[in-house]
Amino acid sequence: MFTNLKNSKIAIIGLGYVGLPLATAFAEKFKTVGYDIDPKRVDELQKGHDRTLEVEDSFLQSVLIKTSLELDEKGKGLVVTDAVGPISSANIYIVTVPTPTDKHNRPVLTPMLKASEAIGKVLKKGDVVIYESTVYPGVTEEECVPVLEKISGLKFNEDFFAGYSPERINPGDKEHTVTKILKVTSGSTPEAAEFVDQLYKSVITAGTHKASSIKVAEAAKVIENSQRDINIAFVNELSKIFNLLGIDTQEVLEAAGTKWNFLPFRPGLVGGHCIGVDPFYLAQKAQEVGYHPEIILAGRRLNDSMGKHVATETIKHMMRKDLKVIDAKVLILGFTFKEDCPDVRNTRVIDIYQELKSFDMEVDVYDPWADPAEVMHEYGIQILQGASQTLALADSFEEYDEEETYTPNLKDYSAIILAVAHQEFKNWPIQKSENQVIFDVKSVLEKEKVDARL
Repeated sequence: MFTNLKNSKIAIIGLGYVGLPLATAFAEKFKTVGYDIDPKRVDELQKGHDRTLEVEDSFLQSVLIKTSLELDEKGKGLVVTDAVGPISSANIYIVTVPTPTDKHNRPVLTPMLKASEAIGKVLKKGDVVIYESTVYPGVTEEECVPVLEKISGLKFNEDFFAGYSPERINPGDKEHTVTKILKVTSGSTPEAAEFVDQLYKSVITAGTHKASSIKVAEAAKVIENSQRDINIAFVNELSKIFNLLGIDTQEVLEAAGTKWNFLPFRPGLVGGHCIGVDPFYLAQKAQEVGYHPEIILAGRRLNDSMGKHVATETIKHMMRKDLKVIDAKVLILGFTFKEDCPDVRNTRVIDIYQELKSFDMEVDVYDPWADPAEVMHEYGIQILQGASQTLALADSFEEYDEEETYTPNLKDYSAIILAVAHQEFKNWPIQKSENQVIFDVKSVLEKEKVDARL
């Protein structure tokens, strides 16, 4: 029924933060083809460079194979392509495309459906299609499988099979990499589930957990991030309360953290492609079956309010120091959604920026990790550029010149908001004064050096 695992050829559909690490992991043992619709991304990877910095260039280059013919001869390795042809000989297809929301926070399944269409054109009897993208329960079998059947003309669970194994990539985390994170697996039949599980076991050193069904695996993934979102919302609300009471939130959390079962969540901005998005997928499905989720959506509303909260609190502190607000210069340090990572997807730093601009303030953004072109394309903001961006955009690490490092003059600003805790910022000479406000969103600086923190 299934191709012998040792003889399998794997096609990874989507080579972003999730797909590329997975593709390189499989390439060490299997014939692997990485497919992406972005020719610029494909060209970059074919040259052996990953601008997301999730895969080291040396490792990427070690598994790269130039042609499908050479791949078949070697029996393992990775071919990167933007053409459908090279994936047609695969017997395992793994979909790792984005699952965003629209401006109304409704799930957008278009990338998954388009990927399913592409696979359907080359799907053969005995093939297995596995989805990793975060979705609400039912998407794989109720939305994607019908597309596969329609395009291929094959019958589900007779001619081809499906699986779901949710991604658990943590962008920027060099310790918990794809092979070191336990993987949930599932399949559309017991036999398919075992096949999928054995496939991932072959590369995931942390082990696997085989779920009883695809829907269980889908639900497990979406609640992982929803749970974290709600917990952060709780401490964000505490931060707002304690601010009104004149109590330092970090000191409260440190004291409470001495209890053995207190959960160590910290207040902050909640962005990125997962935590700030996935709860809306679960909420959508809940509403479809007639249940209005209260806690999930309340957590989302509260977390999405934090950027505006930071901006307004900064302005309050400026007014207390008798600093002008209109036309004042403000510097935001950091724009990516998390520290030491170039990922700007769904960053909530944009909320701080927009709120400050609504007060007619002159706002500069400096981030040594973010790609200025990507920020301009996605958000319409020209950020100040530093040398670490050159590192992220370079064709190789050898092109990085540390002497080109640019840093803004901190004395030029009436307020500085440390929004993202990049390692670089921790050593900067940031110090509050009578003519300047310092707001430390991530609470990484000494309390005495800042005017406010969450």
